[in-house]
Amino acid sequence: MSHQQRATAADGTTIAWSRTGSGSPVVLVHGITESAASFAPVTERLAATNEVITLDLRGHGESANAATYDLASTAGDVGAVIAAAGVERPHIVGHSLGGIVATAAGALLPFASIVDVDQSLQLDSFKAQLMPAEAMLRDPDQYQLVVDAMFEMMMGDELSADEIARVKRLRRADHDVVLGVWELLLTEPVEQIAATVDAVLTGYAGRDVPYLAVFGLDPGDGYAAWLDERIPGSVVEYWADHGHYPHLVDPDRFVDRLHAFWT
Repeated sequence: MSHQQRATAADGTTIAWSRTGSGSPVVLVHGITESAASFAPVTERLAATNEVITLDLRGHGESANAATYDLASTAGDVGAVIAAAGVERPHIVGHSLGGIVATAAGALLPFASIVDVDQSLQLDSFKAQLMPAEAMLRDPDQYQLVVDAMFEMMMGDELSADEIARVKRLRRADHDVVLGVWELLLTEPVEQIAATVDAVLTGYAGRDVPYLAVFGLDPGDGYAAWLDERIPGSVVEYWADHGHYPHLVDPDRFVDRLHAFWT
């Protein structure tokens, strides 16, 4: 997609974004190596009832590369776009990396609601998956193999062949960006990673923020209770067999669920 607008993040990084539709505003945040275009089936449906704001995180899509890709910076990208768009208390939906970014932004900024799509905030298991492949990830000639294998493993059986092909065409796995986003996971012990996540989630203390997590990959039996301790009243749903892209497996069901949650 070709974005209509540009915003400037706090560190000067240029962030590409667009708006379409009208109504209550909702911000969509994509996953690692992807872009706003990956949300297209959802964007099209939401635009019939909502003002939809999409953006490319730094180092993705049409947005500029940057010196850092940490959580504070990417959450700041969202804040810069919201300010440029001039919207107040939008809903926000984030998939994969975007789920963490949306959660971090929601801890700092006023949102009407937050939806995390298939991204556990318990990152120890994901770190355990990455570490055996660290040497390959840091090798510019091999890292793409790791990224491709990871997404292939998470794709699931329900996503249509056309959607799989579309998402793959959109994917851009820039080496510096991948390493920058995953730097915390690759360099810090699990205790420090958990402490970092908990520090972010303290932003929800004493606030009543509607929060929904929709998983196509099972987050584990204890995840709902773990999340509720940190974001009271949060809702966790597991859409069995939907894989990493439940919003693309059945976008009509997903958009209907958003509307039900918002009301």
